Amino acid sequence: MIASTQTNHPLVPSQEARPAANVLEAACARLRAAGMRITQPRIAILTVVINRGHPTSIEQIHSELTPGSCDLVTVYRCLGAFERIGLVRRSFFHNGTSLYELNAGETNRYHVVCKSSNRVAPIAPELTAELRESIRRIEESLRQAGYDNVSHVVEFFGVAPGVTAARGANVPIPPA
Repeated sequence: MIASTQTNHPLVPSQEARPAANVLEAACARLRAAGMRITQPRIAILTVVINRGHPTSIEQIHSELTPGSCDLVTVYRCLGAFERIGLVRRSFFHNGTSLYELNAGETNRYHVVCKSSNRVAPIAPELTAELRESIRRIEESLRQAGYDNVSHVVEFFGVAPGVTAARGANVPIPPA
């Protein structure tokens, strides 16, 4: 399996095409549009999510915040609120841990999570294009059957090359 969550909530053009400050500005505009206040903890959390650039756990986000800037519960609550308005996407580690990344309106990105090291790696663009087309056909079929507000979650997990699958341990294979 490989991990990616798709929620179909556009925000702004591709994150890669915009400087981090513009992405933060667009995210704050999205908060305002949803009737949410712009607070220092929210800005700090969004900054970490933007700078990480890949799916990140709540604990990882909290660990990168300035000590004392906000507590872990605030991070949980903010990310929950961000997810409800479509500002972040949630995906999962193989053990069920939630991962969050900014939903900047770019084409859905798919990735694989290593079961041993928990590293997140992107899947080749040509493969994701094929996957997107299959998902588009399924979603269209569901809409024609009367479903609305259709979304999906696709998760991929595996053991990365050069990493051994030791029960819960992160044990890299030494170079030959």
